[in-house]
Amino acid sequence: MLFLVRMDVNIPTTLPKAEADAIKAAEKDYSQALQRSGKWPHIYRVVGEYANYSVFDVASNDELHTLLSGLPLFPYMKIHVTPLARHPSAIA
Repeated sequence: MLFLVRMDVNIPTTLPKAEADAIKAAEKDYSQALQRSGKWPHIYRVVGEYANYSVFDVASNDELHTLLSGLPLFPYMKIHVTPLARHPSAIA
């Protein structure tokens, strides 16, 4: 199942820099492991925002929820999920 996910990050300015940096490093490791596994095949930065659009390829809604809630930055994110289906005019 394919999902388009928008993630908007809002790290509080009161979070100590060292803690924020550690969370961002853990986020990078976690997200790259999911990308290597094929579960997170696409990630695109939203220009001018601390946000991204990503495509996830997972078996179920529950699996997506588990992966997203496992993101180290999850507590600081607003997430919008859109399920995707193949378009009848698509050639691929």
